[in-house]
Amino acid sequence: MKVWALSDFHLSFAVNKPMNVFGDHWDNYEAEIKRNWNALVAPDDVGIIAGDISWAMKMADTAADFDFIKSLNGTKIIIRGNHDYWWKSVSQIREFVGDSIKVLQNDSVTIGDVIFVGTRGWQTPERNRPLSVEDQKIYDREVLRFEMSLKSAGDKGNKKLVAILHYPPFNCLRDDSPFTKLCEQYHVDAVVYGHLHGRGGRGDLTYVKNGIKYYLTSTDLLQHCPVVIDL
Repeated sequence: MKVWALSDFHLSFAVNKPMNVFGDHWDNYEAEIKRNWNALVAPDDVGIIAGDISWAMKMADTAADFDFIKSLNGTKIIIRGNHDYWWKSVSQIREFVGDSIKVLQNDSVTIGDVIFVGTRGWQTPERNRPLSVEDQKIYDREVLRFEMSLKSAGDKGNKKLVAILHYPPFNCLRDDSPFTKLCEQYHVDAVVYGHLHGRGGRGDLTYVKNGIKYYLTSTDLLQHCPVVIDL
């Protein structure tokens, strides 16, 4: 079993929000995702989608978007992104999407010899730009949710531990953060995140920090082709 990742699909099959308003590299990107994904990912592999799944505002309007995700090979693992406004009750989402899609929220999922944990995260404060009071509250809450997810995994033993976030776990200078410290404390093997787009993405696609490899997996930055997570 291999683990792959590609995030920030921003699907809009049922709403009028085309992504190519942000550039022609988004033209027909859904077809590119499907072609590349199914050429690489085997049916018994796992594919991580680290948030910003659909532009829909209501769960019912995500049906066509999840039909697309179900057409992709492997077991998919999803977390919430900042644009996933349809994401309300996790139990309803799990019932809606079915068994081929695993939904992470304050818990963990084990598939084969890999444990997956994660949360949405939030904007990390920069050195000279502290967060607003409200953003700091959200950030602190997401740190607690991340630790809750890590704790739910229990003793990893000989299994590999993969953490999934939507937001980058560090600032633009890659400073230590509560998220990176928790990854080190719980001996996470790899971290997958998204959220960043375009030339201003300020991120290497892979970055090693204190022995842990971090993968930026926004679909536009990867030319709509999933990347394998080295475990």
